[in-house]
Amino acid sequence: MRALEPEVFDAVFSAVEPLLPEPITTHPLGCHRPRVSDRICLWAMLVRLVTGCSWVDAERLVGGVSDTTLRTRRDEWGAAGVLERLAEMMLGTYNEAIGLHCEELSVDGSIHKAPCGGEGTGKSPVDRGKLGWKWSIATDEVGIPIGWLADRANHNDCVLLPATLDEVERHGLLGAVGTLHLDRGYDNPVVHRQVAALGIVLDVAKRRRHGTTAGAKAPVALGRRWAVERTNSWLSNYGQLRRDTDRSTAHRRAQLAFVIAILLIVKLMDRGLRAAA
Repeated sequence: MRALEPEVFDAVFSAVEPLLPEPITTHPLGCHRPRVSDRICLWAMLVRLVTGCSWVDAERLVGGVSDTTLRTRRDEWGAAGVLERLAEMMLGTYNEAIGLHCEELSVDGSIHKAPCGGEGTGKSPVDRGKLGWKWSIATDEVGIPIGWLADRANHNDCVLLPATLDEVERHGLLGAVGTLHLDRGYDNPVVHRQVAALGIVLDVAKRRRHGTTAGAKAPVALGRRWAVERTNSWLSNYGQLRRDTDRSTAHRRAQLAFVIAILLIVKLMDRGLRAAA
């Protein structure tokens, strides 16, 4: 996993460090144990994000930090919106350094397990009604995420489409979109009207009608949707996203933002390495 390579983690921490809130160093009794470094905490969070292990296991794998400290630091950074700001910052950096190609936009959702339940989860339609969560993501024509959100597994992709496009607009990128590529799950009159109202050309895979095919199923043509499908595959490599054990929607959103930020940092590093070669 690229995220655990030392040079990648160094780049991630260099980007995160300026965003971290000032620690509270005072104590009512005038004493306290030395504060664990932010670098160790971030490394433990990254190990947990990649492997999907528990906080206790992350403590054992990393050493030098307790699971209680990790949860406390996560909540401190969550209150300051550190990981969401990191993803926004890296998206802007990527756009300036390499450039986004938003003329061809793809949107899709991806459902995953949430065995511990909590807010923002629901019965998964693809996992026998077990609890799950999902993300809806919009990518440019090469698979760079430019809008994303987290929700419960039983919310239909069509319902999440307007909010996903709102995220693209929040980044100031919706005006550059010429064509929106969707899978056949979005093929309904409501989606067609919503996209037409935005002045965007809709390319949606048509639903298979009963009685129109015989024998073996025809292969599904991805078309230009390969970009979002590949990005969903990248994100699903992270164990904590694939089987999320947190019980808070805010924590899941932060994890999703963290993974997207790492993806962008790796892309920037790879472009730099190729330019130096």
